[in-house]
Amino acid sequence: MELTHRPRRLRRTEAIRTLVRETLLHPGDFIQPLFVIDGTGVREPIDSMPGQFRLSIDELVKECKALTEVGVPAVNLFGYSDEKDAQGLASYRADGLIQCAIAEIKAHVPDICVQTDVALDPYTDHGHDGVLVDGEIANDESIAVLVRMAVSHAEAGVDQVAPSDMMDGRVGAIRVALDDSGFDDVGILAYSAKYASCFYGPFRGALKSAPRELENVPKDKKTYQMDPANVEEALKEIALDIQEGADIVMVKPALAYLDVITRARQAFDVPIAAYNVSGEYGMVLAAAEKSWVDKETAMFEVLTSIKRAGADMILTYFAKEAAEILG
Repeated sequence: MELTHRPRRLRRTEAIRTLVRETLLHPGDFIQPLFVIDGTGVREPIDSMPGQFRLSIDELVKECKALTEVGVPAVNLFGYSDEKDAQGLASYRADGLIQCAIAEIKAHVPDICVQTDVALDPYTDHGHDGVLVDGEIANDESIAVLVRMAVSHAEAGVDQVAPSDMMDGRVGAIRVALDDSGFDDVGILAYSAKYASCFYGPFRGALKSAPRELENVPKDKKTYQMDPANVEEALKEIALDIQEGADIVMVKPALAYLDVITRARQAFDVPIAAYNVSGEYGMVLAAAEKSWVDKETAMFEVLTSIKRAGADMILTYFAKEAAEILG
């Protein structure tokens, strides 16, 4: 019996495979997370994240220039703070590390999109993303601090704030505060479906922001980050953030939650970001180090899967390396 359909005809050569390829990666798909520390001329390797660095502001500016040269359009900044207290008050200082970093980047690399993490874990002595009251992370008290943090970033010149704390109602409160302060052009990239995942471990090592061993303080973030078993809840969270004024919504992590990205893509007509987090990055590096996978092939397979699932943009520690190869 002669076959009518031969799908292998479209796989016969690389040129043909290129013509029919459904999902294409481009440097413009990527956002590079960057870690900022005090000092000058500092490019400190992060032990838990090989190939990534804690950068002083002058080095951060150099890195942003290099990223624009390979076509990466955006960075997302995370700051380390030695000044910690129960309320995270250092998070909104006008002369804070992130605030100064924003201003310097926009002064020297004005065309890059600067996004900033809005959460309190680098600034609290207990390592949680919000304010601790009577042994619990207090939602509304946390929002009050997060709003001040977001406005301080806007005053420094940020393009988009990225609240990652998962407090209820914080997107709406930040949107109102930004608008009332004259920053209606500053966007919100909301961590809308952020799961209580084990894949954040290397990142917490980079910022030294893991929840502390303190009396009457929860040892994890499960009371505000999402249960990994839930997807319908994720859609509710995303819908609420859109109602409150989010310009972009995010699913985090990416690889273990590709189904969530796809469900979000099917349900909502807004830009969707996905965060290829530190543990996912580390798995590829560790497997490549043991020669179990080819690093470059695995990197692109991972990134392609995230875009194929429906993400419009990908926060990834592979951003610069992937962009250089893609040209």
